[in-house]
Amino acid sequence: MMRLAFYAPLKPPDHPTPSGDRAMARGLMTALERTGAEVTLASTLRSRDGSGDTALQASLFAQAEEQIARLIPQGRRERWQAWVSYHNYYKAPDLIGPAVAGALGIPYLQVESTRARKRLAGPWADFAAAAESAADAAAVIFYVTARDAETLRRDAPTGQHLIHLRPFLCRDTLPDAAALSGPMLSVGMMRAGDKLASYRIIAKTLTLLEGDWALEIAGDGPARAEVAALMAPFGDKVRFLGALTEDALQGAYARASLLFWPGVNEAFGLTYLEAQAAGLPVVAQNRPGVRDVLAPGIYPAPEDGAAALAHRLTALLAKPELRQAAGAAARDHIAAHHLLPAAMQCLGRGLSAAGVAA
Repeated sequence: MMRLAFYAPLKPPDHPTPSGDRAMARGLMTALERTGAEVTLASTLRSRDGSGDTALQASLFAQAEEQIARLIPQGRRERWQAWVSYHNYYKAPDLIGPAVAGALGIPYLQVESTRARKRLAGPWADFAAAAESAADAAAVIFYVTARDAETLRRDAPTGQHLIHLRPFLCRDTLPDAAALSGPMLSVGMMRAGDKLASYRIIAKTLTLLEGDWALEIAGDGPARAEVAALMAPFGDKVRFLGALTEDALQGAYARASLLFWPGVNEAFGLTYLEAQAAGLPVVAQNRPGVRDVLAPGIYPAPEDGAAALAHRLTALLAKPELRQAAGAAARDHIAAHHLLPAAMQCLGRGLSAAGVAA
């Protein structure tokens, strides 16, 4: 049995706050275990610095050194054969994995690593350098989007393997298909920045819709008041569901007619995978990251604005047969590319490429 160490510097898999990042970390651990590995969560140190705080970065470097000193003897005792880190980037670099793997003489692998050399100057300079160094140390990097692959290929050291691991749901089969006869559904955290930008686009689009429509919104967060103000003009046509458990969210997908989420600067968007697995057509903008997980279809460009989104929504709401066809294509796409078996096969190839065997 393979013995692997796992680490997620941005958000550990046991973090109390749900998110797509936490879900992917958990899914990766499950997928690695399903390949026949014994997986140890090596550290829960969260290295994220969201504001460019050099004092915080210095503290995190020091905490990482303490972790390294603890983990090297643990790795020897437990006979780790490789180290796998998820989501290394300049705001949350892997400050631990390369040092431990190097000391143990084992392969170091990354999943969803990004390069941002423009950040080598400025308030994140030391963290950006650490993220670049960690990426350089990886024998294998699994990239999840075409956008990430561009800089990874450009800056890859000689001999590094780059493998496309599609974002995936941690399940073997699809859920029951939605009936596609209920309200539209939007799913997103409510916080300032990109998420709020998506909500603004939704509100602007809704002003252009005519006829009988309804929208449910699943999500909560510090920008709840701003989102509520954006939706206030639509009265009871918009219903807030709040933050939902996994089961409750599956219920929302099951009764929806489609998913509407523009996807401003989404890395890829786990909700797109979940919605399509339930057979929901997706109305989103054609954006990097987002397009990596969507079934082939019609997705307006961001520069086409709210009018193009409203046109697509109107067409889907008016034609049940169009919703059914788009929903079936979405389910087929997820079944073929974005479930646990496909992820297991891909991770297995990467481990083999790194020289790790059972």
